[in-house]
Amino acid sequence: MQAVRNWATRCAPWFGAVSLFGAVQLAEAGDYDNSPQMAEFVGQMSRDHGFAPEQLMGVFREVQRKQSILDAISRPAERVKPWKEYRPMFLTDARIARGVDFWRQHEAVLARAEQEYGVPAQYIVSIIGVETFFGRNTGNFRVLDALSTLGFDYPPRAEFFRKELREFLLLAREEQLDPLTLKGSYAGAMGLPQFMPSSFRNYAVDFDGDGHINIWTNPDDAIGSVASYFKRHGWMAGEEVVSRATVQGERADQGLTTGIEPASTVGQLRALGWSVHDSLRDDLPVTAFRLEGENGPEYWVGLKNFYAITRYNRSVMYAMAVHQLAQQLVQARGVN
Repeated sequence: MQAVRNWATRCAPWFGAVSLFGAVQLAEAGDYDNSPQMAEFVGQMSRDHGFAPEQLMGVFREVQRKQSILDAISRPAERVKPWKEYRPMFLTDARIARGVDFWRQHEAVLARAEQEYGVPAQYIVSIIGVETFFGRNTGNFRVLDALSTLGFDYPPRAEFFRKELREFLLLAREEQLDPLTLKGSYAGAMGLPQFMPSSFRNYAVDFDGDGHINIWTNPDDAIGSVASYFKRHGWMAGEEVVSRATVQGERADQGLTTGIEPASTVGQLRALGWSVHDSLRDDLPVTAFRLEGENGPEYWVGLKNFYAITRYNRSVMYAMAVHQLAQQLVQARGVN
């Protein structure tokens, strides 16, 4: 990452940083040279954010349209796995062992993040473990290729990805990074915590105080940024994440939440035959869900911190995987 910045500092600041891209102006015509959408986008970036059009056009001459990205995002969704199949994908001995090592290696930084943001260290470690196996799988696509391909050639979500492309160019300017070198997933998610560019600009933090935010190769910044993300999405220090419930009667399933947002109160669930093991207020809003476990149906209520995890990925199974991996990390760390 330092080499990327060294490259940037060799170039004059581009309109406040636009000339950062000056070195690519002589590139041959690229995949988007004749794209009206790209030309319109460049015009907007020039008008609204002060980018020099000719220099930004130079950047896009280097951009490659990737059919593999379009194939990946258009691929029919896999069969939705039940919990008994989904859980073993993330709660593996290898991931737990690597998580314990990551925790020990960055113990002081994790403790500071927990102190400053109120997010327990195990949940920060778990997110990085679920997202990228602690940096092993951060993505091999150039972010600029991914966001341009999806922003200009994927109509179903073009508006969303053009917004992320705008945010990406802004963060590259702000951080003085070469946007043609930064890599991520086929959808443009970046670094150890797989932040989209808008999340980077809104929630990522310079946690080691070196004047730059680097979630690609700097675990300190990645740790602080995950904690910042959770805090900004409502994480409540010292509170639980989920509570296991038992149910009886024919009306129990009427309490199941449609979607993610808390839609019932504990009192309403109790009236439908739910018994929550923990002592929870009747007026507490919760997400009520059922998972198909190895030993049959499991009934759970997700609390405010559970909902905060779903802000990372709108899936109850994802949030439960993060929660249970966090629990396993605590247990394994205590044993070893």
